[in-house]
Amino acid sequence: MFDHVKFGVSDYAASKTFYLGALEPLGVALVSEGAPSYGVELSTDGKASLCLYQTKEKPAHLHLAFVAETRQQVDAFYHGALKAGGKDNGAPGLRPHYHANYYAAFVIDPDGHNIEAVCHQEA
Repeated sequence: MFDHVKFGVSDYAASKTFYLGALEPLGVALVSEGAPSYGVELSTDGKASLCLYQTKEKPAHLHLAFVAETRQQVDAFYHGALKAGGKDNGAPGLRPHYHANYYAAFVIDPDGHNIEAVCHQEA
């Protein structure tokens, strides 16, 4: 749906580690990287990408939700994110108040952003 999303982070190294660790189970990899002020580009297919860069500005909190093809990917995202320094904001599980097959996990990244992986498929 988007070409790229780029946002500033307060600790470039910590955020890069977090996003690579959390999103690797979803097939996301490093595509390109420049100086921290330019940042890093992460993508699954080279078409849509997530870009992070170092800034002293305090960004507003974001909620980013990433597509997971399977519930196992949601679980792996959650555990990878915690291992990479994220904080729990909702363990993997069904969220039937959204819809019957909404299986998601939520973590807080190094800047306080709410990061989610969601699978809409039946078990």
